[in-house]
Amino acid sequence: MGEDVAGRVFTREDRQKYREKVHRCLDVFARMLAESRFDFEQPMTGMEVELNLVDDDGQPSLRNAEVLQRIDDPAFVAELAQFNLEINVRPRSLIADGAVGLEGDLRAQLNSANAQARQTGAGFMMIGILPTLMPEHLTSESLSANPRYALLDEQMLLARGEDLHIEIEGVESLETYADSIAPEAACTSVQFHLQVSPDEFAAHWNAAQCLAGVQVALGANSPYFCGRELWRETRIALFTQATDTRPAELKAQGVRPRVWFGERWITSVFDLFEENLRYFPALLPILDREDPVAVHDAGGTPHLQELRLHNGTVWRWNRPVYDVVEGRPHLRVENRVLPSGPSVVDVMANGALYYGALRVLAAQDRPVWTQMSFHTAEDNFTEAAVKGIHATQYWPGYGEVPVAELVLRRILPLAHQGLREWGVDDAVRERLLGVIEGRCITERNGAAWQVATVHRLEEQGMDRLSALAEMTRRYVEHMHANEPVHTWSH
Repeated sequence: MGEDVAGRVFTREDRQKYREKVHRCLDVFARMLAESRFDFEQPMTGMEVELNLVDDDGQPSLRNAEVLQRIDDPAFVAELAQFNLEINVRPRSLIADGAVGLEGDLRAQLNSANAQARQTGAGFMMIGILPTLMPEHLTSESLSANPRYALLDEQMLLARGEDLHIEIEGVESLETYADSIAPEAACTSVQFHLQVSPDEFAAHWNAAQCLAGVQVALGANSPYFCGRELWRETRIALFTQATDTRPAELKAQGVRPRVWFGERWITSVFDLFEENLRYFPALLPILDREDPVAVHDAGGTPHLQELRLHNGTVWRWNRPVYDVVEGRPHLRVENRVLPSGPSVVDVMANGALYYGALRVLAAQDRPVWTQMSFHTAEDNFTEAAVKGIHATQYWPGYGEVPVAELVLRRILPLAHQGLREWGVDDAVRERLLGVIEGRCITERNGAAWQVATVHRLEEQGMDRLSALAEMTRRYVEHMHANEPVHTWSH
């Protein structure tokens, strides 16, 4: 969905031709997999970080167009709402001190861009859900001025046939309706990318699904939405519901949601793209001029634009990505489970845990996913979103165990081993994974810090909205200091 598309009206003929074209793309993709025509000799890691814009009072600042104009950096792009931006960090290898370079690039770009944003009265905030967002900020008028967002909004509401229903039961409860997909914009995340070979894709995707619950529990950073304390990672529930094109009757029939954990372990990346076509109708049936069969038969690399666009409208928490760079195709696992923030060093620590543990789990002789059901992995994911760092997780050989204990005893050693195998310098490995260890020992992640701070302010006599605004201001100060969240004071 990163591609720009023009506003238009789709006909029945458009949808029929698109379905036929996307199936041709899938056939060509299958042929490419059989021929091993993919670049994977020097696997790269990449990262996208979504940001919120806030003013000096911690309130949403709907100025992304003005901010982008001032930044004038192609690495920064608009996101769904006018209070959102995204930075695409240049891909790197993790070998030696590559993670240091990645962190340095991100900090330098964010600091420079934030200085430009400050001249408009706005500043950056990395967080899963901006705590001061209220229903009045989440309307169609708040969407970014890009035809693709208006088109997506129109098509998703058209597919659903009624307003979006958002209902979340957590510490407190929320039920509301929305006449646009703007609530989706409340959800800001970090996406980790890993380039893998076709033969190794299934193992990496399965392993990423197993790790998803641990990642969310440790990284939870979205406890508030519309003034209510809900899940520790409310973003999971909100994003699922804000993009749901199913009315109640289709849910009752078992139709799959477009934000999807999945339903089975896979044996090939082809399984995921095939499921996308089998289960999900096109939202944006836009035809490209490329003939993928002709390009492939001529020895070229087809872009498979229809397949890619359709894949971009199925929001798997671990998404397969097909891309072409400098004429060479490659595959990536896009890990989408984590919220943005709290600080750059926290984001990098989350990445170190993920990349390190994933490398080992994907290569085990007796893989972890052969020892637990897919349903159990999904239960772990939901439990983590609801309870955060106080969640329990099922893990083979340990049973049901508190997530902090599981990470200290099992996942952190795997991550250390994996980063050594990546060739990451010891000092870098120890520093980043030390942040994860500190989180587990203190049981304080972004969500825990937010909730504790708001509760303390409320005990001092502040009302909820004032406490959320004050907490947001303090959060921004700590974020810019780039200290890990488990060390933050209230």
